[in-house]
Amino acid sequence: MSLATVHSRTLDGLAAAPVTVEVHLANGLPSFTVVGLADTEVKEARERVRAALANSGLGFPGNKRITVNLAPADLPKEGGRFDLPMALGLLAANGQIDPARLAGLECAGELSLAGELRPVRGALAMALALRQAGAGRELLLPEASAAEAALVDGLVVRRASHLLDVVAALQPEGEALPRAAALPREAQAGLPDLADIKGQAAPKRALEIAAAGGHSLLMVGPPGTGKSMLAQRLAGLLPALDDEAALESAAVLSLAGHFDISRWGQRPVRSPHHSASSVALVGGGSPPRPGEISLAQHGVLFLDELPEFPRAALEALREPLETGRILISRAARQAEFPARFQLVAAMNPCPCGHLGNPLRACRCSPDQVARYQGRLSGPFLDRIDLLVEVPVIPPRELQDLAPGEPSAAVARRVAAARERATARQGTANAQLQAQGLGTHAVLEPAAKALLERSAEKLGWSARSFHRVLRVARTVADLAGAELIGTAHVAEAIQLRRALPGAA
Repeated sequence: MSLATVHSRTLDGLAAAPVTVEVHLANGLPSFTVVGLADTEVKEARERVRAALANSGLGFPGNKRITVNLAPADLPKEGGRFDLPMALGLLAANGQIDPARLAGLECAGELSLAGELRPVRGALAMALALRQAGAGRELLLPEASAAEAALVDGLVVRRASHLLDVVAALQPEGEALPRAAALPREAQAGLPDLADIKGQAAPKRALEIAAAGGHSLLMVGPPGTGKSMLAQRLAGLLPALDDEAALESAAVLSLAGHFDISRWGQRPVRSPHHSASSVALVGGGSPPRPGEISLAQHGVLFLDELPEFPRAALEALREPLETGRILISRAARQAEFPARFQLVAAMNPCPCGHLGNPLRACRCSPDQVARYQGRLSGPFLDRIDLLVEVPVIPPRELQDLAPGEPSAAVARRVAAARERATARQGTANAQLQAQGLGTHAVLEPAAKALLERSAEKLGWSARSFHRVLRVARTVADLAGAELIGTAHVAEAIQLRRALPGAA
């Protein structure tokens, strides 16, 4: 048989689009041509496949005119994932393996020159797409990638470490390749404890509210007050991911090759450097790759030294903070990635960092302070739920303070508040839509009057008004209250202060 077909998939955003690898052998001048909008990495597969077949003792049809078509032709293909499908298609077209055994398989894998199988990106995305398609085919991957794909239930994933293992299994009398098993879920360990931070009761309370409602948080204070330490402890307060959310988070990390099987089920924490570009934060490139906001799916995105980030990068976060997704549009194609992350940021109040510091005088002029804080636009700050000041604690007082409350105790209160919100509205309070606030965020008459007066006096936008209402709903959930009272609203208003010195 001179024509063989092998099924595979290519990454298209978070999706894994099906690709049919067609291999045709014909008489004529010897050549090896790959068509179908293949990237340079895919075209280089010709040499890897040729060497892998030769070094594995398998015949390569070098005296034939070889044509490999990757269909559909208008879908870009990239990476080394098509090495294994090409090699199997060549062997089937040359009569060295049974083509009928390929019909029930989808495969991907990069080949070394010796025929060993190397892992590929996006194994989880391939497994999810195959399960959703319901094609009834098995998935064949290199060992490392197979363990990752096996996390998807309801799918048969086969693993192999060498091309010869695959060829032996595809013979008419060959035994099936071993089935991949997902590694057991490990308990989240090694997270920093909130008890390490002495004092700072107000920022700790803000951190608890942010964790309970999924709210974004900006901490402002002089250097060394514990802003970064507080942010690093947020992940330890958040409830554990359920299997579906863990799968979504892992699938995005798998696209970028950052997924670690030992961290399955743990919330990702991303903390890019302040020199990161807007493409690094929200995603992009050709082909489009997920950015930090997508890699932090269902986790925490920590931006330290917030005003030092490029203005364009921060402005690019505005839509994802509202919608929970990012749509990257290019002239030839579009790619959509999830971006349901929790933003935690930290900044100094002024260029020298000591505005409001009782121990050191600030040497910045009012214009310098205004310019520094002006790097954060009003629309961007309007999308942040909690803005708290982290004050300086003198060293003498710090030594005498007792250790703080451990993360485990706070996490129990956070979990109870999240359960109340989920039972009431099916989602965290930060994701509660405006049309649902009237039903799920009911205010007592005095609390309603206080919120309305504050909105008028402080000049809030409708977005700010709704965000304060969501925070008040979270405060009430932490207190176990059904209605939002005056104390809950007052605390939510206090947690949305202006930047110090901004006036």
